[in-house]
Amino acid sequence: MRRFRGESLHKVDSKGRVSIPAQFRRVLEEGDPDYKAGMNPSCVLVHNKKSKQCLEGYSISSINEVDDLVSGLPRYSREREILERMLNAQSSYAQVDDNGRLVLSSKLRQLIAVHSEAVFVGMGDKFQIWDPTAYYDDMDKIEIEFDSYEESNNPFNLLQSKNAMVK
Repeated sequence: MRRFRGESLHKVDSKGRVSIPAQFRRVLEEGDPDYKAGMNPSCVLVHNKKSKQCLEGYSISSINEVDDLVSGLPRYSREREILERMLNAQSSYAQVDDNGRLVLSSKLRQLIAVHSEAVFVGMGDKFQIWDPTAYYDDMDKIEIEFDSYEESNNPFNLLQSKNAMVK
């Protein structure tokens, strides 16, 4: 399956309409089991991530995988209840319109302080939507944190360790 990759800056109009990067639309189409040529794909926007100033967008297939992980937790556990609330109650379905746009409600725009522009950020099996200033500030923090790692415990080493375990 294709993955969400890259960054893309887009205008947000007064009604909250924002164009989705074309390559993101292809991922949404592929990840929507109900999608057929000539139709518009759907996605799920999660809007209550603790300490994040962004929305997270999932294809229908990707959010189903997340739901399956949550469903694997003990039915009445507090952890499952928290995750269900964060991922289900604090999310909304969205459909791409005929012009390749999503409509961000005023509530969603207020939650992430998006006004006239939004940055779409590919995150593999999900994407994020940020206010540009907040995103670039967060990216600066990530780069500083990444630079602080010693070569021996660089996060990329986790990938090598995992690959070694798989072989």
